Amino acid sequence: MISRNLLTEVLHKALSTGADFAEVYVEHTKENNVTMVDNRVDAITDLLISGVGIRILKGTRCVAGSTSSLERSDLLACAARVAGALDGVSEGRTVSLTERIFGDIHPVRIVPNSASHHRKIDLLKEGYFAAREYHEDISQVSASLLDVDHQILIANSDGLYTGDRQIRTRMFIRAIASKNGENQSGSCAPGRRMGLEVFDLFPPKEIGIEAARQAVTMLHAGYIKAGRMPVAIENGFGGVIFHEACGHSLEASCVSIGQSQFCGKLGQKIANEKVTAIDDGTIPNAWGSINIDDEGAPAQRKILIENGILKSYMIDKLNGRRMGMEGNGSSRRQGYRYETTSRMTNTYIDNGPDKNEDIIKSIEYGLYAKKMGGGSVNPATGSFNFAVDEGYIIRNGEICEPVRGASLIGKGSDVIMDIDMVGQNLETAQGMCGASSGSIPTDVGQPLIRVSSITVGGR
Repeated sequence: MISRNLLTEVLHKALSTGADFAEVYVEHTKENNVTMVDNRVDAITDLLISGVGIRILKGTRCVAGSTSSLERSDLLACAARVAGALDGVSEGRTVSLTERIFGDIHPVRIVPNSASHHRKIDLLKEGYFAAREYHEDISQVSASLLDVDHQILIANSDGLYTGDRQIRTRMFIRAIASKNGENQSGSCAPGRRMGLEVFDLFPPKEIGIEAARQAVTMLHAGYIKAGRMPVAIENGFGGVIFHEACGHSLEASCVSIGQSQFCGKLGQKIANEKVTAIDDGTIPNAWGSINIDDEGAPAQRKILIENGILKSYMIDKLNGRRMGMEGNGSSRRQGYRYETTSRMTNTYIDNGPDKNEDIIKSIEYGLYAKKMGGGSVNPATGSFNFAVDEGYIIRNGEICEPVRGASLIGKGSDVIMDIDMVGQNLETAQGMCGASSGSIPTDVGQPLIRVSSITVGGR
């Protein structure tokens, strides 16, 4: 995308006023999105993003800038503007870039850019009409097929010169069921760091049926009564609670400035001994996986919590400096316009010792949260509120009638202490995580777990 000689020249310019580290991040991204509503293709959108981000560090001070131009004069001008924020003199460092290839563990069989729009439309129609025809109560369906080809090149003043190509594909289907003036929705949105072969794993018809099934089920559900009770949270997107209520608090961007509920607690027990939580960017073809992070460091498998003990944080270079710790492949950004920081990749609670059937049998009266929805959280305190998109009453150890309107309300540091049973059916689900460095693909996950007692919002 940019020659090594020009990258070296830009890095020298960025170092010219006394920075002790400089970095150039080059992005070239193609996105294609096909959408369907009202039984027809609504839009086909092609997006091209290309540009360069330049960053310098001086101790724990950071200055960043960006340009959409790849021309030499514009790159040097951008580097000069960034360097101009410091008023020192060059340390006289010589930059010698050495290419590093870290390998690719994410094979892609059908590159989406090489497939026709007709092929993508046929796949989308299969999912769309499976949802539309599922039940007479289905009143509306929307569907989209997104593929992203994200190429990055990273060079820095330590001599690193490396890159990565990240191809991801995802189908999203939402169905609305209506009756007697009431509406309920369901959705399904699997994705992987793969090409169109992802639909061998997730046939579009099954995606559509699952979205419609949720909508129809919840349309015919009653409302849950609010109160404190034990809750069994199913695998997959159930992991969103750990991601939001605890995961963000384990990112160095929060820890380094004292805005985390887990500051200063390395080596301490912060969760039930049955809880082991991992952030792993090395899972082949997983939605949130990376070969390298956005500082060019190789992806890692990081044990965050082991048998209830806090073992590590997710750390980027700048916040690592603030904490006196090394980065561990956790720096991520949406694109060149964003300043990179510590973020999650594929974050999940690992399988535990309990049988899934025993978890349900252990609850005399409570809630089975089959599918979690969105919510909000304060990373500094861990306080959260999450909707339950699909829930059922557990009565005398059996899953009974569906209920709607449920939400889970609590605090991250409390809920991971109150997870007293962890099952054995680990599964992940896909999402887009938003924070200061933009929106990035992440996996959340867990097996079936039991929270001994939590506040359930309802009627």
